[in-house]
Amino acid sequence: MSSRHRFDRAHTDDLMSFLAASPSPYHAVANAAARLKVAGFRQVEETAAWDASPGGKYVLRGGAIIAWYVPEGAAAHTPFRIVGAHTDSPNLRVKPLPDTGSHGWRQIAVEIYGGTLLNTWLDRDLGLAGRISLRDGTDRLVNIDRALLRVPQLAVHLDRSANTDGLKLDRQRHMQPIWGLGEVAEGDLIRFVAEEAGVDPEDVTGWDLMPHAIEPPSYLGRDRELVAGPRMDNLLSVHAATAALAAVAGRPDDELPYIPVLAAFDHEENGSQSDTGADGPLLGTVLERSVFARGGTYEDRARAFAGTVCLSSDTGHAVHPNYAERHDPTHHPVANGGPILKVNVNMRYATDGSGRAVFAAACEKAGVPWQTFVSNNSMPCGTTIGPITAARHGIRTVDIGVAILSMHSARELCGADDPYLLANALTAFLTD
Repeated sequence: MSSRHRFDRAHTDDLMSFLAASPSPYHAVANAAARLKVAGFRQVEETAAWDASPGGKYVLRGGAIIAWYVPEGAAAHTPFRIVGAHTDSPNLRVKPLPDTGSHGWRQIAVEIYGGTLLNTWLDRDLGLAGRISLRDGTDRLVNIDRALLRVPQLAVHLDRSANTDGLKLDRQRHMQPIWGLGEVAEGDLIRFVAEEAGVDPEDVTGWDLMPHAIEPPSYLGRDRELVAGPRMDNLLSVHAATAALAAVAGRPDDELPYIPVLAAFDHEENGSQSDTGADGPLLGTVLERSVFARGGTYEDRARAFAGTVCLSSDTGHAVHPNYAERHDPTHHPVANGGPILKVNVNMRYATDGSGRAVFAAACEKAGVPWQTFVSNNSMPCGTTIGPITAARHGIRTVDIGVAILSMHSARELCGADDPYLLANALTAFLTD
């Protein structure tokens, strides 16, 4: 039976809208926050005093969001159930002095962010998005979602070995996008971005901008059983976790033995070491303040953390039909086979046997099939926020996700049913 007949595609349709509307981490957290606000959550400021009131709350900091729901009557030592994810994706980022070019071409100077597949950015129509910081201390989101930039590839006539010896790209010389013709003028790009944002260019004192592919997400395949789109690593998990948290917050409080949490961090793709990354203090600070706001002591904090479990949800590798030898011979996750449990005995993933049991129980409760991913012993294993969360906070952590192809490409591929299955498993985990 075709997978298109298995599930309602409303969740995947919504994911595609979320991906298209989130070309930067800052847009992703704003969109997640807007969805949680509809579900009754309210923003709390880190600089304000927090109270013991029940209900849904969230903190925004740059490209990170921490959201949690406190049931009525929750004790100070009530454990947390956390879904962790990250909002950033490998891409190109605009440099501090962006205006460059030569030989009559106007270009934008960019830096390579994370482990992106460079060739996937070639010959694509690119927009520009992110945030600008203003003189009054505020930030403004910017999304120029039209064909503005392009990284042109060298014609095969000038590189006859490209199809035989492989394409060789220099990160500095070959990845600078073109955005027009004429003489280079300092300040041009930021003046243009400011005008697009409706602000005075003189008020712009900082920026965090990045090109993005403007081609929208789409279903793919004869039976539309696949989805192609940008930034699935890891906005697919952010979207699923946001949906799961909103769903459990709508249930009666007596059905919630834990405090459910969404922790979506920035900067996972370059090591998580920032004030908005998983290796920073943000999550621990938010959890501790929640305990203390409810009259808790350090003892309550220790009890709560000891009973806490985190599912670190990030995309993983589906078996690639053209490169099956790169995968473990006995572990072949497939698209639409359900979420994957990610295992590495060297703790590149934080999963152990007890964590496996937690994840299996959630999937069983949700009626969701699941799979296991293990790297080929001859290949280095990637990592996630999972080991960082476990080690930094002493929280039992399990690494999971959805199996995809083309990870770290400008456009990735997943099964159309898997996002829905992941969201259901996360919902069960938050309430189990």
